[in-house]
Amino acid sequence: MEDGRETAAMREQERKDRQKALENTDSDIGLCGWILVLFSILLTLLTLPLSIWMCIKIVKEYERAIIFRLGRILQGGAKGPGLFFILPCTDSFINVDMRTITFDIPPQEVLTKDSVTVSVDGVVYYRVQNATLAVANITNADAATRLLAQTTLRNVLGTKNLAEILSDREEIAHSMQSSLDDATDDWGIKVERVEIKDVKLPLQLQRAMAAEAEATREARAKVIAAEGEMNASRALKEASLVIAESPSALQLRYLQTLNTIAAEKNSTIIFPLPIDMMQSFLKR
Repeated sequence: MEDGRETAAMREQERKDRQKALENTDSDIGLCGWILVLFSILLTLLTLPLSIWMCIKIVKEYERAIIFRLGRILQGGAKGPGLFFILPCTDSFINVDMRTITFDIPPQEVLTKDSVTVSVDGVVYYRVQNATLAVANITNADAATRLLAQTTLRNVLGTKNLAEILSDREEIAHSMQSSLDDATDDWGIKVERVEIKDVKLPLQLQRAMAAEAEATREARAKVIAAEGEMNASRALKEASLVIAESPSALQLRYLQTLNTIAAEKNSTIIFPLPIDMMQSFLKR
């Protein structure tokens, strides 16, 4: 645990060092650079007020501008939101959108740990956390994040069984988010959320799973029916023991049965004679 914290602290320190190295001061542009800057300032002053329209730029609330002066990032990093000034001949800038960006991961054919081929897609939410790193450290942060998300999805699902993929979607999404966040930290990107949208199984596998589930339900139903018969037989055994203790109980039970039958619209009622009445005729 402590090793992980130390590694994270080292990565954060390295990221800060790289950012400071990118945000160099204007003194590194050299003598020729300063001459060009002074010439650009002089040209701007001579062409006022027309040049003011080329010098004033505006970035929106959700944007940041990275200004390059003779190819070097200006001190202070990203500018905005609001107004900022550039020199028309020596400065250029790139706008970076800081809002949360959403993209779909195309369906990926993945071979699971138990050798089952499934098609899985998902969605990723990310935003640019550091505009300077997003511009200076990678060519196209959006495309790189999309490709990395597809690769990460395959790598994570390749270590899971089919049952784990179907039941542990939240754990898989959290694992993907952690992996993507660590990988894109050097690009100034923060992965906020990853979700697994759909898991598609082959048709033959769906039929096999349906047959297995049906067989399991039938077996469970038979077990429940057998348990019910066993409980009923035990109840009848206890009832027979209670009736055996009192001979009149059987007659009362018989009369109660006749009452129940009479309530229904039956045409035939069987009335058995007691054995005691027949014994006298048998002796004769």
